Amino acid sequence: MSGYGHEGDERTFAALPPAQGGAFARTWWGLAWLKALEDTALDGQQLKAGRRHARAGAVGAVSVRPGRITAVVKHRDGTAYRSDVLVREFSEEEWERLLDLAVDSAGHIAALLDREMPPHLVEDAAAAGLDLLPGIGDLDPECGCEAWDHCPHTSALCYQVARLLDEDPFVLLLMRGRGERTLLDQLQARSASRAGHGGRGGDDTPGAEGAGGMPGVSAEEAYAAGFLVPPLPAPPVAHDVPGRSPSLDTETEPEPGVDPAALEFLASDAAGRAHRLLVEALSVGESAGVSAGGASVHGGSPAHAAPAAATAPTAPTAPLTVAQDAVRLASGSPMPWTTARLTSGSGRTRAEMDLATRAWGFGGAAALAVLEEEWTPDTEALAWAGTRLAEAWEDDEPPALRRSGGARWTVVGTEAQLRLGEDGRWWPYLKSGGRWSPAGPADRDPATALATAFAAGPTGAGG
Repeated sequence: MSGYGHEGDERTFAALPPAQGGAFARTWWGLAWLKALEDTALDGQQLKAGRRHARAGAVGAVSVRPGRITAVVKHRDGTAYRSDVLVREFSEEEWERLLDLAVDSAGHIAALLDREMPPHLVEDAAAAGLDLLPGIGDLDPECGCEAWDHCPHTSALCYQVARLLDEDPFVLLLMRGRGERTLLDQLQARSASRAGHGGRGGDDTPGAEGAGGMPGVSAEEAYAAGFLVPPLPAPPVAHDVPGRSPSLDTETEPEPGVDPAALEFLASDAAGRAHRLLVEALSVGESAGVSAGGASVHGGSPAHAAPAAATAPTAPTAPLTVAQDAVRLASGSPMPWTTARLTSGSGRTRAEMDLATRAWGFGGAAALAVLEEEWTPDTEALAWAGTRLAEAWEDDEPPALRRSGGARWTVVGTEAQLRLGEDGRWWPYLKSGGRWSPAGPADRDPATALATAFAAGPTGAGG
């Protein structure tokens, strides 16, 4: 190890809970990490054992520092082993080259702040002779069990680290020798220095030309450097509860067809929605942005990205229909007369409205669509669904599933069913009284969704 890490560049991550079925990594950089492990290990059985250990929650807190990751891993017999995996650190000269590449594009910095590993940065670094992601032989194991190759304990540690990398690519950069705070400070200082010298060329190279031929700084570099950005005004303060709607119970006779009680209900609903939107907007402003010298960068990546070769189905967000909005209103109404009127007005029976409001409680309009609308996936979406179902129980015996309908799979011999939404999520269902009923919220992992269905109630033979 080259030993170029900075003081304080170490992070410890609490032990993660056991992992449900499905792949350990969902981002392309997390998958690249696992590929390096699988290409390095000589014994595939040791990898499978390590994956089972990680899935069972046998990996303790993970310490990440330049050149090394460490954790205590419990074997199946309860014996605990200290396991380490060594990764080559970059030299000072290599870090100088990588920092130059990063500040060449404000998009690189913005992506890192959004907890994404920008592909172009990795490609540019590789072209400059810097392999940011590990390759064959780059993950060197050391374990207290004294195995000479990757054992179940170091393999389990690597699988666990893939989950950490999915959430924060700075973990990989820390292994290479720079912690997040150190790296961001260096990037900001380098950007400011470059901008102050009129661009990348330094004193002898003219920078951006402003009005009248005066040298200036490009807006992109100024934003990336985090200076010349005025402070934002203080956000508004949201009240603890929404405002009360005015009372329409007056002595004046209402116009024919106007129901004052219904109008009061709708006004209260509108006030509640406005209050909720304000609270959500303020919470996003406080927590989603990552400060960069006075500027904030917002955004993020989907929680689960499907592989490029098998894209998950997606559905555009659309305004609620009258029938959907009736379910939303009924879900939040404590008054039986309101629910009865909404049920009748939306053309549903009481039993249908009960199922609809149950679905709405689990996932809003998306859950309601899965209950009331049956869609037929195309060939590509069906292939993606088949792959996800095959991967979900890779370490366990998969259930016998029978496709019953366009995007519905019933577990043979039970009253449980999985339904695939157009957004790529799986919804658990149970049959009760001859009707299929929503059994819980959706999950990207079909095994987790099915476990929710089984946990929701008895599943006798049927189907």
